[in-house]
Amino acid sequence: MPCEAVVLHNARLIDGTGGTPVADAGVVIEGSQLAWVGPFSALPEAYGSARRVDLAGRTICPGFIDTHVHFALPGQSRPIFDNLRHPPSYRVLDTLERLRVTLHNGVTTARDLMGLDAGFRQAIAERKIPGPRLLVAIAMLSQQAGHADFTVAGGVDAYALGVAQPGAPANLVDSVDQMRVRVRELVRAGADCIKLASSGGVSSPHDQPDWLGLRPEMIAAAVQEAQAYGGRPVAVHAIGRPGIEAAVHAGVASIEHGYALDDQLRKEMVHRGQYLVPTLLETTADLHSAGPAARAKSVHWHKVAQESFARSVQAGVSVAMGTDSGLTMDHGNNLKELGLMVRIGDMSPMDAIVAATSNAAKLCGIDHLTGTVSAGKAADLVITDVDPLADIDALGDPSHIHAVVKDGRLAVDRAQVFGPDSLPALTQ
Repeated sequence: MPCEAVVLHNARLIDGTGGTPVADAGVVIEGSQLAWVGPFSALPEAYGSARRVDLAGRTICPGFIDTHVHFALPGQSRPIFDNLRHPPSYRVLDTLERLRVTLHNGVTTARDLMGLDAGFRQAIAERKIPGPRLLVAIAMLSQQAGHADFTVAGGVDAYALGVAQPGAPANLVDSVDQMRVRVRELVRAGADCIKLASSGGVSSPHDQPDWLGLRPEMIAAAVQEAQAYGGRPVAVHAIGRPGIEAAVHAGVASIEHGYALDDQLRKEMVHRGQYLVPTLLETTADLHSAGPAARAKSVHWHKVAQESFARSVQAGVSVAMGTDSGLTMDHGNNLKELGLMVRIGDMSPMDAIVAATSNAAKLCGIDHLTGTVSAGKAADLVITDVDPLADIDALGDPSHIHAVVKDGRLAVDRAQVFGPDSLPALTQ
């Protein structure tokens, strides 16, 4: 047995599969992986002399996964395009704090769906900076005057200057051939997934959410290219019905937002195995900082979103957690989405946890690596002092996130759960 094995015990385990929690669990960490998981009474003899950490009745959950974040955006405390006032170096440093607080508040993997490039992913993987395991889309693609077009009347492209990283592929496409080329450019730039906008949006200045923001043949071309280049998932911002319908029919992996889903489209999503990422957290705050037009759109469409989600859950649509953090909500509040899924969608707390762990991992194509507390997977764990099945909202309060472990390394230990030298520090 390797000498670095650490046994966590005296804890309740919710493993992310949806199965019955283990009341008195044992979890063995060896290096970056989970070596053994089960009832503590069944701990293999090989680990009898391993260093032990008594969790004093706390709950172990898998590290949570947010499949829809925007680390390049500032949240509700500042206007969306506040970045225009700052040089790129300042924007990078601002982003580092957003990554850190997201990890420390319980998200060990995040999918950034517009704004960050592959350099952030590499820096996190090499432990140069603290942050969730990162998947990046790099850019969001739409046609001109669509949701990815933030060119203002004076001709300034606010997206290119205030959100995109220097050298990132352009975000506007207007033909099938352009779409094929742009997807290949994103693959070359290191994109883990492809992000499209098939409908208008709330924050964008030239469209409405119920307008079609990408022609169906262009969406189909993107899906085809993404499949050809490693089977990359295609995530699609789609709010109104025309955009949702075009994306569903094209065979995308996930519908992001999906506010105007109807029963016909829900049935088709279930048949195709497509995911809904509801981003309910974003619907709890209106876009005051983006001007009166955006605010009017947000008031209407956020109401539609909240009325629609429960019907999608009842229809059996697969749900993965995503928050749209950075748009209207400050980073680090991601786990408040869990309580919203329960209250608005009438999901059980266990189903909400599954949506934020194993379902999210499957959507992102990383379920072989993380998403459940299972032997052989990455040691990504959240230690909390509450039973989330009894009080799911408590996970949204960082004071209840007592410790976060990522890849077998301690990211934060608010309650001094781990003794000295029990686990290496994340950036050590």
